[in-house]
Amino acid sequence: MLDLNKVAFLLSFLASVGLGQGSVRIRNPSDRSRRVALNKFIDTQTMGVTEWTSWFNIDHPGGNGDYERLEAIRFYYRERVCARPTAMEARTTDWVAAADTGEVVHSSLEKGFWCINKEQLHGNICSNYHVRFQCPPGSCHGSGPVHSYWTDWSEWGPCSTTVCDDVGIQVRQRKCVNTQPTPLLLVQACQGHHSERRECSNPPCTAKWSPWGLWGACSVTCGGGRRTRRRTCVRTSETVQCNGRPVEIQKCGKKPCKAKCQRVCTEGRPTEDCSRCVCEGHVLNGVVHSVTGVPVAGALVALASQPKAIRARTDAKGKFKLPGVCSSTSTLISIRKEKFAPITVSSSSNTTGLSSVQAVLMSAEKPYIVKHPEDKVRYEGGRVLMCCKATGSPKPDKYYWYHNGTLLDRKTYKYEEDLVLRDLKQEHSGHYYCKTSSSAGSIKSSPALLTVLTTGTPACNSTPEMHLVKLPMDCVQPGTRSKYYNAGRCPHNKCAGSLDFDMRCRDGGGFCCGVQNMESQVIDCGRYSLPIRAVTQCSCQKCVEPTVLVRGRVVTADNDEPLRFGHIYIGKERVGTTGYQGSFTLQITPDTKRLVVNFVDPTQKCIDTPKVFIFDKKGGSIYHDVKVMRKQTPIDINAGETNSINLGEIEGEDPIGQLVIPPNSFHKENGDIYEGTVKASVTFIDPRNITTAAAAPGDLNFVDDEGDMLPLRTYGMFSVDFRDETNKEVLGAGAVQVLLDTQHVKMQEHIPKMKLWSLNPDTGVWEEESDFSYTATNTGGRSKREERTFLIGNMEIRERRLFNLDVPENRRCYVKVRAYMSEKFLPTEQLEGVVISLINLEPKPGYSANPRAWGRFDSVITGPNGACLPAFCDAQRPDAYTAYVTAMMGGEELDAAPSSPKMNPNIIGVSQPYLDKLDYQRSDHEDPAMKKTAFRVNLAKPSQNNLDETNGPIYPYQSLIGCENAPVDANHFRFFRVEKDKYEYNVVPFEENDLTTWTGDYLSWWPNPQEFRACFIKVKIHGQREVMVRSRNFGGSHRETKGKLYGIRDIRSTRDMREANTSAACVEFKCSGMLFDQAEVDRSLISVLPQGNCRRTGTNSLLQEYLIKHPPVPQNNESHAFTMLAPVDPLGHNYGIYTVTDQNPRVAKEIAIGRCFDGTSDGFSREMKSDSGVALTFSCPERKITRESLFQRLQTNPGQTLSQMARDMRESAGMQVQGQATQVVAYPSEQRGRTQSRRASSTTRRRVPSRTQQRQ
Repeated sequence: MLDLNKVAFLLSFLASVGLGQGSVRIRNPSDRSRRVALNKFIDTQTMGVTEWTSWFNIDHPGGNGDYERLEAIRFYYRERVCARPTAMEARTTDWVAAADTGEVVHSSLEKGFWCINKEQLHGNICSNYHVRFQCPPGSCHGSGPVHSYWTDWSEWGPCSTTVCDDVGIQVRQRKCVNTQPTPLLLVQACQGHHSERRECSNPPCTAKWSPWGLWGACSVTCGGGRRTRRRTCVRTSETVQCNGRPVEIQKCGKKPCKAKCQRVCTEGRPTEDCSRCVCEGHVLNGVVHSVTGVPVAGALVALASQPKAIRARTDAKGKFKLPGVCSSTSTLISIRKEKFAPITVSSSSNTTGLSSVQAVLMSAEKPYIVKHPEDKVRYEGGRVLMCCKATGSPKPDKYYWYHNGTLLDRKTYKYEEDLVLRDLKQEHSGHYYCKTSSSAGSIKSSPALLTVLTTGTPACNSTPEMHLVKLPMDCVQPGTRSKYYNAGRCPHNKCAGSLDFDMRCRDGGGFCCGVQNMESQVIDCGRYSLPIRAVTQCSCQKCVEPTVLVRGRVVTADNDEPLRFGHIYIGKERVGTTGYQGSFTLQITPDTKRLVVNFVDPTQKCIDTPKVFIFDKKGGSIYHDVKVMRKQTPIDINAGETNSINLGEIEGEDPIGQLVIPPNSFHKENGDIYEGTVKASVTFIDPRNITTAAAAPGDLNFVDDEGDMLPLRTYGMFSVDFRDETNKEVLGAGAVQVLLDTQHVKMQEHIPKMKLWSLNPDTGVWEEESDFSYTATNTGGRSKREERTFLIGNMEIRERRLFNLDVPENRRCYVKVRAYMSEKFLPTEQLEGVVISLINLEPKPGYSANPRAWGRFDSVITGPNGACLPAFCDAQRPDAYTAYVTAMMGGEELDAAPSSPKMNPNIIGVSQPYLDKLDYQRSDHEDPAMKKTAFRVNLAKPSQNNLDETNGPIYPYQSLIGCENAPVDANHFRFFRVEKDKYEYNVVPFEENDLTTWTGDYLSWWPNPQEFRACFIKVKIHGQREVMVRSRNFGGSHRETKGKLYGIRDIRSTRDMREANTSAACVEFKCSGMLFDQAEVDRSLISVLPQGNCRRTGTNSLLQEYLIKHPPVPQNNESHAFTMLAPVDPLGHNYGIYTVTDQNPRVAKEIAIGRCFDGTSDGFSREMKSDSGVALTFSCPERKITRESLFQRLQTNPGQTLSQMARDMRESAGMQVQGQATQVVAYPSEQRGRTQSRRASSTTRRRVPSRTQQRQ
């Protein structure tokens, strides 16, 4: 029977699960009123073998909703529902489970099920539900209802003991509930106990202090007293106590009590704080003006002893009054105003008892770094000093140090201007820079790299890195056929050497990885061999300190007239003078980071022009072609009237703006108003004229509030010069207005950001003068009066005289450019030290304004991996910004990759389709007569979603590292050097554009890295063709070098355009002199060999005489060459020898070549003059052709030639059959010789001698 009951129950359970779609919700019994998401609700506490009631539906969803209350169901159906249901199921009358209706419903095993209409979404009403309950077996459906049951256990009662650290008893209870009176019970009452007990315990006894109370009042106000504060002991038992005192006493009122004032005033009385004397009724009169005499209105005046207490302000005339200041003693007065440097001056008194003060305010200058931190290398556990120093007006007073962009805590590192790091660890490695600030602004230094090596790590890698040396043209290595040889080199990076003192700002010369060992190796060139000194080991050694030079020439922008004897300033110090031809040379200190040079014309014909020069820290001499603007001719204006001066004088174009000077605005240096005629010269650098770009002062950068240097885009610069009627005294002007015509601002987004700037001539940085505001005015145009919109800015003309109409521009990119030795564009022939210049051109071509207007220029020096130039770019319009790019090396312009007659991506260096978007055009693209030394390109910002534009040559501004490290096969623009075939080979490899690669060796071509002596000999060639001339240079007299090769020089002769069939070559040779040990002179043995059918026909008589008088004299029996021991003396053009000594090898060679071309000892030319200054003369006639080649015979007599070839082939075939001889091909002897090298067989070729020889 029991088994049948189990089966019946199991079937009913499975049926109920099927009806409920298998969704069972497990509920916590304490959660009796949560919202329903599933169909069934089960009481886990009573769940076991159960059975279901029938379905009940006692309510309908009308009114407030559908309520299936358990109490009402029991009222209607009496004993059909058990006392404690264990689960409930709800469904609609359409048999949809409650969980599937999407309605908000509620349920509880004590209350039942209900659904409220107002809780439903979108105004819906509840469905009509019916419910059923799950009960224990036998509790319903005829088995008899349950009339008694236990309630839930109550919570545990309190512990019977309240004493800490004691044990007691806890009790909980439950009740037996009867649904009928006890006499009617048909079943036994509740089974079990109605109460339970358990052991409990209290925590250990504790005692602790409460928080301290507030400090009480001090017992005294001065002279020293006491104050107290209290706390209480909070404990759980009398048996424990708190440790410590409940009362704390502190000293207070330490300020000394006010003593009787001891100040003795000869005049007046002491002030209440006894800080000074006050004279009632006495007034100090003062006046404040600028350097140029312009009154300074609105300046704040205070006593220096109380600078925050403002006592007066200057009026419109710069005057102020301070009452109560005594005249018997000098009083320090503090004066300050925005955009001026604060000043402290002392008052003065006269015999009448009147006090006065006169102050001159100078313009405030933003901070400028004059000492930057240096790169350093240290070992773990060591220490290092990083230095930073800035200047400015006022002087910077706050310094902050950053490590990898994170501010260092001042309290931890205790730094000011200098940063000291001790007990160095690996985590100290990284970049450090300082930031300094004053009331005028902030500036950041350049970053310095600190490298911390672990103990035991070699200072530098002893294994040399690969360095391929190009071999002579006639040197081909057998087997590899390579034209290069790996000579190795040491990376010239800093290393941790043994410093005599490690706490200097700059580690003296410092230590760098250099050559430790070299070995002599022999290069097999097939027909001959070449010696070479290869690097085999590197080590940490003293760095080679090259001399860093900046050279150039200063000329006017309009007609290239040289600025003769112009003054050259670096900062406020005069460092030199330009020469008669405007040339200059500056030697730069090794710690220079930014070079600002100001050129001043002492005749006042040209405007003062500050320039920011780039330079090569590796010792390469950089040449700068400097343009200066000629001053506009002064005009006479009346100082008592309103005067307007136009800015911009382009023919056929309206001025860009105007300078408006109110009446009585001019002042003398003493502050007096100037009345009379003013000589006014306003020179405007108009960006619509691209030729003025090179004459623009500064480098168009400004420093923002964070101290970062950012670029500007200019709409014009102007220089002002106002003088009195005698043209002697310089005048200042106040409240001058600058009007900018908005029609010339083609990019409307620039108008709100437009500002007026002035140039700091010492730093080359533009500093903000004022903002612009809008105004509309009627002005006379070229054809009629029309209303124009102007931007108005206000300024005062003080000590600065260069101004700029600029906007900060954030649409920036980088342009990748490389320079090569030739148009072959070989990766191994890249040129370093080339100055690449980029001029931003805008607006977009096709605008009504001149499309060649420029907005910015930048210059960068190429390194081992080219150069990345900053530029403005635009992502929306590819041609919104364009650029004009040039390259110069030592005063020589390089050619750009050609764009015509057909665009070749492989030559230009940029792949399609990006090349079409950039619209690359060389300067001769449309006019072949134009120079080929520049190219123009659209600056289209690359799209990161376009794969073709992610490989250069334009890089986003955030991708500078990607641009600098781009592989050589990535897109880039190209320049190449146009010169005759030229080759240089040194036995000891040396890169002339990087003087740090110099190695001290007896066979070094240049024996001294600080002084370079270049020697050339001029060779004249008679002949129809230009020929290669070689010099072979050996040691001649020194015991270490005698008979050993120094190097080889090849150069192709240059045609003399004035003389037919004549050319000449300037051939470099190894100068005689001391070697690197400075112990003994070596007279180099030189052989000059023209390569070809040449014969020496003449030798300079003076040179011949000199060589005879300075024996030994080498034999010159060979007519095709010339051999000599190089002269020790610096002979001149009369001997055909050209010698120049300079601190840079490239410059020395350029000067010597220029003199050699010119045939003089002091001239310079790029056109060969073969009739002057010649040392050797050779005749190089062309070889006469004595027989026709196969192709010539095919052209002159094709039929006979083909017949003869057929006969020769038949005869050759017959000979092969008879004698098994080698196959014979009927090529002429010249071609046969070339063909033999390609054939696998090395057997002897034969030729039928009969008719072939007769024909020849």
